[in-house]
Amino acid sequence: MADLLPSRRNVLGYGSAGAAALMLGTGLWSSDSAWSAPALPDDPFTLGVASGDPLPDGVVLWTRLAPDPYAADGLGGMPQVPVRVQYEVAADPRFRRVVRRGSVVATPELAHSVHPEVGGLLPDRVYYYRFRAAGHLSPAGRTRTTPPAHARPADLRFAFASCQAWQDGYYTAYDHMAEEDLDLVVHLGDYLYESGVRTNRRGVTTDPRFHTETFDLARYRLQYGLYKAEEPLKKAHARFPWVVTFDDHEVENNWAGDLSQADTEPDQDPAVFRARRAAAFQALYEHQPLRHTQMPQGPHLQAYRRLSYGRLADLTMLDTRQYRDDQPDGDGESATSTARFDPRRTILGARQRDWVLRNFSRSSAQWQILGNQAPMGQTDKDPGPAELVWLDPWDGYVADRNRLLAEADRRGVRNLVVITGDRHQNYAWDLKRDYQDPGSPTVGAEFVGTSITSGGDGADMNADGEKFLAANPHMKFFNAQRGYARVRVDHRRWTTDFRVVPYVQRPGAPVTTRATAVVEDRVPGVRI
Repeated sequence: MADLLPSRRNVLGYGSAGAAALMLGTGLWSSDSAWSAPALPDDPFTLGVASGDPLPDGVVLWTRLAPDPYAADGLGGMPQVPVRVQYEVAADPRFRRVVRRGSVVATPELAHSVHPEVGGLLPDRVYYYRFRAAGHLSPAGRTRTTPPAHARPADLRFAFASCQAWQDGYYTAYDHMAEEDLDLVVHLGDYLYESGVRTNRRGVTTDPRFHTETFDLARYRLQYGLYKAEEPLKKAHARFPWVVTFDDHEVENNWAGDLSQADTEPDQDPAVFRARRAAAFQALYEHQPLRHTQMPQGPHLQAYRRLSYGRLADLTMLDTRQYRDDQPDGDGESATSTARFDPRRTILGARQRDWVLRNFSRSSAQWQILGNQAPMGQTDKDPGPAELVWLDPWDGYVADRNRLLAEADRRGVRNLVVITGDRHQNYAWDLKRDYQDPGSPTVGAEFVGTSITSGGDGADMNADGEKFLAANPHMKFFNAQRGYARVRVDHRRWTTDFRVVPYVQRPGAPVTTRATAVVEDRVPGVRI
């Protein structure tokens, strides 16, 4: 991924906070000023540490100073003054061989979060990192750089996850993920849910501050404090670098472009929704290991990007929310919608779609991986002759799906694999060039991963699964338990293990591999 320094004009457009205040936490701008070091009697590292978007020579680190992450004003119990935060990166877990030291400034404008971008590291190496601030030392994190651009690594090992509604259960799956042997974690969206948690499947009484839906910046910050304080999530963040994107619930359910779902927004006013989206995106940036190129500019955040893992694999993260047309005929399900076939309708937007296609042509990677938010393959819910589909995912944007898959085929993509979240179910299925044509060729594979908690305790099979397997001949596997997907990619094949837990409404569940699905090199489609 090529990162460019932002222009002065762009920096000054980041909102009401001053440009220097925003950029001091990235390490790209520095200052020799003696920032205050307030006495903090309580540990400010309650939300843990993280790393993300690794490169061959570096990685972005993250933490947020928040001695009281549940403070009602969303400021984490910090005084409204800048605080210098030091960081160390070492080649060993005891920090005897420190290879990089530096400091950044945590400012109240960004909720005292910092995102130092550390360079000068060696490729394909494990490193350890930690922070110091106000007399306190953070827990240590572990991260890893990617192989050089022209290297041919033996394999890539990663997990992908999505959909972790706090109110629906415990994050036990992350305890198990943290014990895996992985190079990175990909989170495909719904890291946060905007809804209140007064009613919850954990069976616990919650503070009234968390009972309302999130609309403003203080409330989004408070919600992130609730989620990120979970120990299993902190453990998984500290263990691996993460590549993170968003879906809908980080802002609001089923939003599309500048349009709210119109639940409590007056007349679905786009200006009102843009203000909410700006608050949601700022809070998202404040709580994730994102680079300065993902720093939001008001209601806009550059989320689509590409990460290369040598010549073995390219990971392209998509954004299927900001640039889409409104869902056709509402955002529910339909057996009669003709608008979903309109060739003018898009889920990616022309600019993003053209960027993806150019990368297909330019890439020399053996595996093209698309990190995608909502299922790309067709999900017919009617085993009969009709097609009953949801209109929020790619089934509502058929022409865009067909263009993308046809171009991947035409441009000679060697192996196309899509990894997806959203559905709270596990699928393995073939991607067809055109689902309306029974003889359409298979051009790729998609693995839809279940939720971490959303939906509460799951089931191995349910009524949805029985309908899907009967109605969708391209579907090879269905499961509706909770968990994550574990992937190993090498030069011969792609292997997905569906790792599931039997319950989430109480802690301590064991993990098992429910099924394993394979894609062979140069053989599009899934084999169970």
